[in-house]
Amino acid sequence: MPEILKRILKPALPVAQSAFLWGPRKTGKTTLLRAVYPHSAIFDFLNTDLFLSCLKRPALFRELVLALSEEERSHPVIVDEVQKIPAVLDEIHWLIENKRLSFMLCGSSARKLKRGQANMLGGRAWRYELFPLVTKGS
Repeated sequence: MPEILKRILKPALPVAQSAFLWGPRKTGKTTLLRAVYPHSAIFDFLNTDLFLSCLKRPALFRELVLALSEEERSHPVIVDEVQKIPAVLDEIHWLIENKRLSFMLCGSSARKLKRGQANMLGGRAWRYELFPLVTKGS
């Protein structure tokens, strides 16, 4: 098991606040979110079954989130690779507005979402960026 590196970034959220965490592949976005939010439910769109089901019917994502226990919904819901299904952002928007849920949405590219004119949750989600590690020269 690789050593988990301590990061300066601590994406803490107040109640009912959400955020995007963007960064290149393999920078540790998912690892960081799992460490900061160990009790959060995680929806990973790299899971082919989940991806295909939500791609075909984005409302399924809302149903899955609402089926979580009250305890699970009291923590931010993590959505990994959110850029893969832009239509899910409308469901997330609805859940933020109507159920006051918090989300940590992570992915490698906001460009795909912006290009497709996806709902970027204007004013409802903070933006964090995680950059690759670099070494300090001597």
